[in-house]
Amino acid sequence: MSDTVTTRETAATVRDDSQSTSSNVIYALIEGKYWAYLLLIPSLILVTAVVVYPVISGIWLSFHEYRLNRPALGRPWIGLEHYRDMLSDKTIRIALKNTLIWVTVGSISQFILGMITALALHRSLKGFRIAAVLVLIPWLLPSVVSANMWRLMLDSRLGVINELLSRIGVLERGHAWFTNPSTALYEVLVVELWKNFAFFTLFFLAGLYAIPSEYYEASSVDGSGTFQRFRDITIPMLMPVIVGATILRVIGLFNSPDILLVLTGGGPGNATQTIALYGFQTAYLRFDFGYAAALSVLALFCLMAFTVVYVRASGVTKE
Repeated sequence: MSDTVTTRETAATVRDDSQSTSSNVIYALIEGKYWAYLLLIPSLILVTAVVVYPVISGIWLSFHEYRLNRPALGRPWIGLEHYRDMLSDKTIRIALKNTLIWVTVGSISQFILGMITALALHRSLKGFRIAAVLVLIPWLLPSVVSANMWRLMLDSRLGVINELLSRIGVLERGHAWFTNPSTALYEVLVVELWKNFAFFTLFFLAGLYAIPSEYYEASSVDGSGTFQRFRDITIPMLMPVIVGATILRVIGLFNSPDILLVLTGGGPGNATQTIALYGFQTAYLRFDFGYAAALSVLALFCLMAFTVVYVRASGVTKE
């Protein structure tokens, strides 16, 4: 009997020691520097699955020949062949120039109109809350829906825009929009401006509400005018928002060919061709996914270079 009691006491002691050891290990993890890394593991797994793996897979694919309409070809390794082809591809030169115009003009025009709209909506006037909702409607619409809507309105025969311009005497007959190579890209930029300037408005409006009103009151007491307060208070306080919103909008403009695809398809000729649109057409019209992957890698490095240069030039990271 005494041996049984002793055995039970020994087992209980072992269990207590085991539980105490486990508790010490858990406590050491919680209090130690490694606990933060353990909490980051789920996020790292998600980022790897959603971001890192697709990027690495796309870069790897760019070194292979992969045509969806030639399954017997497989995926042979061709090294830098696609990148050498890009050096002699005349369409890429046109697409790079158009992409630069598309991103530069698009981001600047949307920035200016977005800032003006945000400053107007920031004033506490009656009815401005409804106006803020109306401003956001174009941005909330899907891009394909917006593009098709404008395509119908600008139709040379049935479009309401031509009808209105004809009635007020601006046009004598229906105008075929997006057919002039020298103006087609800028005409699409007007549609892009209508669609997405509210992106900047939303960011800037949130930033304006975060600026303490005491700064403006103190500046007014010192005799500062409206422009001086905008230059010395609004812009510096909004600079982190400006940098973040601009980078996101540039990435969006660079990577979103949907409006161009619906309105012009890159034409007339290649007058509205961009890198993103060219990559999309290469993959889903020519079924050349290897070359399309190389174009995507080119776009990736262009965006990385822009982001690094813009962030450093803005000085937002300086203390």
